[in-house]
Amino acid sequence: MESMVYGYVRVSTKEQCEDRQLIALREFPVAENHIFMDKLSGKDFNRPQYQKLIRRLKPHDILVVKSIDRLGRNYDEILDQWRVITKSRQADIVVLDMPLLDTRQSGRDLTGTFVADLVLQILSYVAQTERENIRQRQQEGIAAARLRGVRFGRPRKQVPAEFEWVRQQWEQGRITSRQAARQLGVAQDTFLRWAHGK
Repeated sequence: MESMVYGYVRVSTKEQCEDRQLIALREFPVAENHIFMDKLSGKDFNRPQYQKLIRRLKPHDILVVKSIDRLGRNYDEILDQWRVITKSRQADIVVLDMPLLDTRQSGRDLTGTFVADLVLQILSYVAQTERENIRQRQQEGIAAARLRGVRFGRPRKQVPAEFEWVRQQWEQGRITSRQAARQLGVAQDTFLRWAHGK
C-alpha cells in the first residue's frame, strides 16, 4: 500500500498567522487536502484536527511539521507524541526546521531511529530548560520590581468617606450587604472585603 504524506499546523491563538507553516508544508510537498490545522492553545492534546490526523496515520505514512514544538509544549508531551506516531502508529516524522529529525532517513534501521530519538530527547530537554529559565527570569524580575515598590494589577479602590456609616447600618442588620454595596457604588465582594478589613 502506498504511503501517504500528511502535514500538521498549529497556531496557539485565533489571531496568530499560520502562513509560514503552510508555505513550508506545501513546498515539501504536502497536498492541500492532507494538511490538518488547529487554531487553539497547545496546552493539551484535545485538539480535534490533530486527533483526527493521528487516527488516520497508517504504518509508513509520513507526518510533516514545520517545527518540533507543533507536537507539544513541553518535554514530556513532545516525547509522548513522538512515540505515538513512530511506535504506535509506525509512521515517519519529518521536522522541516531540523533535518536530523527525519525518521525516513533511517531506512527503518535501528541506528537511524536511535539517532533521531536521541536528538529529539536532547532538543526537547533544551526547549523545556529554556522555558523554565524564561519563567524563572520573569519571576525574578517581578520580585525585583516589587522590592522597588512597583505595584502590579489594578489599583485598589479608595474607601469612600461614608463607608463607616454604611457598615454600621449593615452590622446592625438595617441593610443587606448588597444594598450597602449599591449605596457605595461598589461590587458586593468589594464591600464585604472592606467590611472584614481585607
